[in-house]
Amino acid sequence: MIKCAEIQKAISVAFTTVAFILGVVTSVLSGYLGMKIATYANARTTLEARKGVSKAFFAAFRSGSVMGFLLAADGLLVLYIAINLFKIYYKTEWEGLFEAITGYGLGGSSVALFGRVGGGIYTKAADVGADLVGKVERNIPEDDPRNPAVIADNVGDNVGDIAGMGSDLFGSFAESSCAALVVASISSFGTSHDFTAMCFPLLISSMGIVVCLITTLFATDFYEIKEVNQIEPALKRQLIISTALMTLGILLVCFLALPSSFTIYNLGSTPKVVKWWHLFFCVAVGLWAGLIIGYTTEYFTSNAYSPVQDVADSCRTGAATNIIFGLALGYKSVIIPIFAIAVAIYVSFALAVFYGIAVAALGMLSTIATGLAIDAYGPISDNAGGIAEMAGMSHHIRERTDALDAAGNTTAAIGKGFAIGSAALVSLALFGAYVSRASLTSVDVLSAKVFIGLIVGAMLPYWFSAMTMKSVGKAALSMVEEVRRQFNTIPGLMEGINNPDYATCVKISTDASIKEMIPPGALVMVTPLVVGILFGVETLAGLLAGALVSGVQIAISASNTGGAWDNAKKYIEAGASEHARSLGPKGSDAHKAAVIGDTVGDPLKDTSGPSLNILIKLMAEESLVFAPFFAAHGGLLFKIG
Repeated sequence: MIKCAEIQKAISVAFTTVAFILGVVTSVLSGYLGMKIATYANARTTLEARKGVSKAFFAAFRSGSVMGFLLAADGLLVLYIAINLFKIYYKTEWEGLFEAITGYGLGGSSVALFGRVGGGIYTKAADVGADLVGKVERNIPEDDPRNPAVIADNVGDNVGDIAGMGSDLFGSFAESSCAALVVASISSFGTSHDFTAMCFPLLISSMGIVVCLITTLFATDFYEIKEVNQIEPALKRQLIISTALMTLGILLVCFLALPSSFTIYNLGSTPKVVKWWHLFFCVAVGLWAGLIIGYTTEYFTSNAYSPVQDVADSCRTGAATNIIFGLALGYKSVIIPIFAIAVAIYVSFALAVFYGIAVAALGMLSTIATGLAIDAYGPISDNAGGIAEMAGMSHHIRERTDALDAAGNTTAAIGKGFAIGSAALVSLALFGAYVSRASLTSVDVLSAKVFIGLIVGAMLPYWFSAMTMKSVGKAALSMVEEVRRQFNTIPGLMEGINNPDYATCVKISTDASIKEMIPPGALVMVTPLVVGILFGVETLAGLLAGALVSGVQIAISASNTGGAWDNAKKYIEAGASEHARSLGPKGSDAHKAAVIGDTVGDPLKDTSGPSLNILIKLMAEESLVFAPFFAAHGGLLFKIG
């Protein structure tokens, strides 16, 4: 009997390993194809800009859409195929099947960690080096081919913003799907063998792809972009249209796929009877919370509104006041998103306990294809401008690509807001699944075992951020020294007679990203294992809760602070208003102060902030996968006592 149980356990581990490998391969493939698409799109957008801003916008947006649909469909297809293949062995043993599938989310998030951290270090080392020496010291334009770090900077945009964001959102999708499936398997869906109802999380994502396809037509076919000032409203309309259509789509899916009522089991307490329309509200509240977070992020990071304009105005008195105003903006920008997340959590938990939270996370991610389309649009437009500058094309083309890029900066900030909001809901859903698998009936904060985990967990995002920030700083230091060396030692470089050594700068960024991503990665991967084995499942539950609560606040603040500094600099450079012109032009003291703020904010918004999403999700996902082992063999230190 014991031998039979051991064989069963070994088979379960083998299936989880296969799911993990599938998650890794899917995430890597999605990132690779996304970068391939973006690389082709960069040059095409530049060429289309010769014909006008409308053609350039279509090229950039359609390319971003291809990446968004590819990633959404890729992740969904592989997960559905894996479930059906595993079903051949598990048959109707749903709990075992979906516990094995959790490896898929872990695989996707493991790649996302290194994509986000490594990509962030790569791009920001090059960006900081190029800006500090090129703009501040040498007073040459952005993306000037004389700057040795310019190629590394443009490559970094693809690595960090395309592959990094793609793998991050893929990880969120995979994890929230796995969390929902695990909880569904021990509900009445599992006992009644209702496979369609159990696949409800996948049906939400499927409907999302259809809705996003219709939404895309509003930007490319139903409305034509003729003027520069129509670009940003067209992109923001995508969010509203996709959210409104998705609300109707969810209602249809809930009505057709779910039984009129069913039972969800909640941490050993009284089972919860849920109606089909309860789940509709759970998904809808997540969806609309995402929209609120997106628009709040836009308000605090777009230079069309007063918060960023105030930051720009503070540059009059130097970099110090710019830093102070930027930090204050970041802290303040946390308030509304946290209330939105809190409302989504309360409503979804009240209606369908942890299953409600899991599907609320999927609701927020259901428009992932549109979110990725408008997010990928940003770096594609940015690199198109870089190509125009390096190719010496006319200033009219550069003006058009700059207009596209300005809108892209705001949409990229909105994308980061979505990623952070969904990470909070996903990690809480994973936390619920972990508590269920670890056979905990409650998590008591007043218990010493839980509280020590809680306070240590709240510290981890700071430790992680310290590692990633210092990694960018060290890599940027090497980059600045190399760029200075080339300007000082290569004759005729400033005159444009000789070319810089681009390859050395690319090598510095590549080596730094590979080397420096290991310590933060190890912190995330090793901590749950050490805590689970030495202190047990209760302390680990506290650790996950602490990391979630602390990490979300820091991630929102860091991302919005960096985004505000970036757009304050662009506000001064564009000189579109009387106020902006009074601060400029490029090269003025106020502009130099804005460039310093932007440089400080770069690692915050593109490395530390977004990487914290992965920290809170991956630790929860890893804990979920190893929960039965920790429950059986963990807590060694307390057992000795």
